[in-house]
Parts: sequence; structure tokens; C-alpha cells
Amino acid sequence: MVCNLECCISSRGQPTTLIERKSFFFRGPPAAVDAMQTMNIRCVGLANNHALDFGDEALQDTLELLQTGGISTAGAGFGLDAAREAAVVAAAGLRVGLIAVTDHPVEYAAGSEHWGVAHVTMREEPPGWLLEQIAAARQRCDLVIVFPHWGPNMSTCPASWQQRAAASLHAAGADLVAGHSAHVFHGVGWDGGPTVFDLGDVLDDYMIDPELRNDLGVLAIWRPYADPRLELVGLRLDYCYTRLADGLDADWIAARLERSCRELGTTVTRSAEHRFTIEPVRE
Repeated sequence: MVCNLECCISSRGQPTTLIERKSFFFRGPPAAVDAMQTMNIRCVGLANNHALDFGDEALQDTLELLQTGGISTAGAGFGLDAAREAAVVAAAGLRVGLIAVTDHPVEYAAGSEHWGVAHVTMREEPPGWLLEQIAAARQRCDLVIVFPHWGPNMSTCPASWQQRAAASLHAAGADLVAGHSAHVFHGVGWDGGPTVFDLGDVLDDYMIDPELRNDLGVLAIWRPYADPRLELVGLRLDYCYTRLADGLDADWIAARLERSCRELGTTVTRSAEHRFTIEPVRE
């Protein structure tokens, strides 16, 4: 189980002043690690726009608390090398590498002598260092996941630059590209492997748009050797409580996936009320 942890975990720190007029500051208590252990989360991406919301101390606490809890991290650390380094987790006898990056905010970018996140710009093309990191992870891992926090909030479909970047990430050696940032789930593309352009949210959001339905998300189940397809599970997010989508919520997810995936060259088969199988269109 891998997730984007879009907050720091700490009881220290003050709201950052790195970003002027910042509206939201997210921090979870140390007990949040217990919750993640209960959910069997083995690895988290920290490359996002909230990792440094409470400063260096809180980010340092986050890494230490997760490490003590047996949860691997990628995408943040002290110095560029630590922030960019892939996490490697053993699963089912395989070595799975996770590389987490974010395209915003540049103010949170790690530097050679300070804490921060793995910041990247991919609107033209992925930078050489990222492609090299993927290739290096490919050499020592059985599977490589690239986990980008990319694009603006509340977008409903991947931009053309995200589609181009995903193809480059796969070409460099990524088996799966799984994105997040929009708070709204997108369709799935397929270019040498699956790309979930945006998973949406899995735990409650702070503000719900009744048309974009960011209270609905998807959990991706990936079985790369047993089944070349990708399975998505529809979720309904209530305040501090997530359940499986059903009824009209599940139907809304089905319709949204059908339309979005068709535009990206994949097909959707609804295998249960809230379960969907995605595969590339066969010629």
C-alpha cells in the first residue's frame, strides 16, 4: 500500500512563511503513524505542497516518525540527494522502487544544505536527473513506480504536457506512473504501462465541489505479473471516514471513468458496483 501523505506529522513547528498568503497548513499528530500502520501502508510519497507547512522541524519529525513506524518515504529529505532518492520496499518477494516528485511549490524545493522536497518541472520534458533516477532504480528493483504530484487543483483531465511526460517516464523505466494533486480523479492512460494521471483523494477534503465531486476517489490495485490490467475501486469520502462507493456515487464514478479513459485510449469494464478494470484498447 502506497499513498501520498499530504501533510507533515509532528507536534512541533510553526506555519511556514516561505509562501506569502498561503491559505492552508496541514499537520497530523504523531498518532497518525499508528493509523497508517493499521491501514498497512508500507511507503509514502512526501513530495507535495504541504510537506513543509510547519517548517524544517516538522518535516524532520515526519521522516523520523515514519521510519520508526516501519514506513518508507520518498520525495523529501535534507539535501537534494536525499529528497530525490528512491524508496525501495520488499513486497511479495519483489523489490519495488518508488520515486516521488512534485512540480509545486518551488519554495519547498530541497537544496544542497537544507530540507525540502524533490521539486521538478515537466512542462517541457522531464529533467535528466529524474530520468537517470528512474533508470538507476530500474537496475536494482523489479518494479518501479513514479509518483508525481503534478498539475493544478480541481483539473478534470490530464494536460497534454502530463501525457507527454508520462510517456517519457515509462520510456525511462517506470512500470507504473501514479499521479495526484488535482483532488479530482482522472482517467487512465497506457504507454508502455499504466498511467493513473490522478487518483483524486482517499481521505476527506476540506471543501467539496458538487459538480466536480472531489468527494469521490479511486484506489488503484496493481497486479503487474498476475494480470496486465489495472483495477480501480471507487471510494466515497465523508468527513474523516472513507467507504466504498455505492448507488448513484458508484454510477457517477463509472460514467466519469468511461468518458475519461476513452479519451486516453483505454477501456473500462465494470466488474462490480464499485470495481473497474482498465486495459488498453486492443487493435
